[in-house]
Order: sequence, then structure tokens, then C-alpha cells
Amino acid sequence: MRVFLAGATGVVGVRVARMLAARGDHVTAVGRTEEKRALLRGLGAEAVAVELFDRDAVRRAVAGHDVVINLATAVPPSPTRMFLPGAWREMDRVRRRVSANLVSGVLSGDAVGRVIQESFAPIHADAGDAWITEEMPVRPARYNRSVLDAEAQARRFTEAGRVGVVLRFGAFYGPGDALTRQLIGTVRRGWAPFLGAPEGYQSFIAHDDAASAVVAALAVPPGVYNVVEDGPMRRRELADGIARLAGAPPPRFMPGWTRHLAGSLGETLARSLRISNRRFRAAAGWSPRWPTTLDGLRAIVDEARGGSESSG
Repeated sequence: MRVFLAGATGVVGVRVARMLAARGDHVTAVGRTEEKRALLRGLGAEAVAVELFDRDAVRRAVAGHDVVINLATAVPPSPTRMFLPGAWREMDRVRRRVSANLVSGVLSGDAVGRVIQESFAPIHADAGDAWITEEMPVRPARYNRSVLDAEAQARRFTEAGRVGVVLRFGAFYGPGDALTRQLIGTVRRGWAPFLGAPEGYQSFIAHDDAASAVVAALAVPPGVYNVVEDGPMRRRELADGIARLAGAPPPRFMPGWTRHLAGSLGETLARSLRISNRRFRAAAGWSPRWPTTLDGLRAIVDEARGGSESSG
């Protein structure tokens, strides 16, 4: 299978490139710098430089492929900068223009039969203890409304008689990740790293599990799928669990009014979102390696401790 992969050097994309190459697929992976293209070649991919905002360049690049996977993002470079005014403008631009260019490019030819588009699962209204499925209405915040523009491009592809797949991922975490370091570091300083009520739910997905889901999506019917862990945890349960892993006392939660200081991102993060992955599990025969966030974080902490002991 010939796969065109945009966003190949992100935390999920690089894992997808490795998995696809290991399967024997021909992977054309986009890298913006020579250093990143060298990384992709080392994973077994054909690394190319493509200006994804150039529609003609994209059309030429995707020609002859069977599948296009769009994992291109522009996430602010640090957890702190995510809350600054204008921090998500480049992400909006990527979601709207790159997704449109890719779908327009593949629709101009006949080879590509499937487009897989990355999206974001926590775009629903606060649901308390209720499970959230793909059929429920969405309520994106101001900072992430562009996810619907990206999803609309996958739907346009399906309406043209092909297979458009949207993967709505939970919040990412994994080894070496800034957000993951912040989760653990904030707890060590005595504070829960979450906005919103302690009894509310958070829905995450580990980098490796997200990547395996992308590969599994090569065989699912068109549509929208939530890709999250099996058991989203209540914030209090997760914060106390992280504290045990870190050898710290149970952390304190910030007052409820602090969410209002963080704009629309803070409002989103404060929602209780117990998101279900049941549809994707059934369609893809997929299951996450880490059923809960605490399972995944425990593995990260154990691996870090093992590395420290061996290096010492």
C-alpha cells in the first residue's frame, strides 16, 4: 500500500511512519527540514519536502498513493503558551487550509481511495458522568472551532464516493512530552494539573495507542471515530494516582474560578468529558495498550526509573 503521510514528524506521526514501514507499506512522509527528513528515512519512509499550503504542490505530491493520512498540526510549543492570545491561529490555518488542499488534491485524481483526518475528541459540552459518543452534538470552543473545518473535508471526500475517516483523539501524553512532564511536575509541587471539578472526567490517549489507531483506521468504514482510552478517569482519582507514582501527597485542586482566567481553552479543559471509544473498537478491532491514563503514566515513570538506575 502506498501511503502519503502529512504531519509525519509529530509525536504521533513519527510512530505511524515507523509502524507502516514495518508492515511493508511504502510511506511517503513529509518533513520540513533536512534533519527531520533524515529521521524519517531512518524509519524506512521516503522523506519528501512538500509545501502543504500550496495546493498545486500537494496535488502533485499525493498522486499515485492509495491513502492520505493528515496528522499535520501546529500545537503551541509549550503548555504555558497554549493559553496566550492568538496561540492557536497557526493551528486554525493548518486545519483549514492543509486539510482542504489534501482533499482537493486527491479528488483531482483517481488513485487515492481513503483519507484519514486527525481531529480532537474533547469538543462536546460538559456531560457530567454520562458517556459521550460520536452521535452527540459538539460544542467546540472559540480556540478549536477549526476542527470542524478539517472534519468537513473528510466528509466531502466521502460524499465524493470515497472513504473519509475522522479520528477524534483525546488529549495526548507520552514519554518525553512537555504536557506529560507538566502533569507529573505540577503534582509534585502540590497542585492538581487540571481545571474543573475534581469529580469531572478527563479523556486521554497515549502517543503509541494513537499511532496504532491510525494504522487500524486503514480498514474501517467511513465516518467519525473517538480514539481515547478505555476508562477515562475522574480528575481526583487521576491526580491522586499521579501523586502516588511521584511519591508526593495528594494534590490540592485550584479554585473553580481559575478556569475563567484561561479563556476558551480553560473553559474546554474544565468540562467533564467521559468519552467512549466503543465505535472504533468495534469497527477496527483495536484496543489501547494502556486502558487508563494512570496505566500509561505508571509505565512511563517505571521506564524512567529503570533508565536512571541503569545509567547510575
